[in-house]
Amino acid sequence: MQDARKYGNMYNHMKTTVELPDDLLVAAKIRAVEARSTLRELIEQGLRRVLDERPHPQGKQHSRIDWVTVDGGLPPGVDLQDRAAMHDWIRRDR
Repeated sequence: MQDARKYGNMYNHMKTTVELPDDLLVAAKIRAVEARSTLRELIEQGLRRVLDERPHPQGKQHSRIDWVTVDGGLPPGVDLQDRAAMHDWIRRDR
């Protein structure tokens, strides 16, 4: 935990990748600059606003996610830094 500051507070934030249409991303970056903010802050504000405004439908059941882990780490040929290669590996015929 000695270098926790170097990587930010990893206990309160998760990193993810989201694919957006180019025009939406460009407009969001422009809005962030105009607001003297960051794209991350703009996205966070938008998500919080949507989640606060829309209550969960009554009676709707949430799906349960069962996480599966295996020993041995990543399969051969999978590079977490190469998203295209990961997608190819996931889509390949097994």
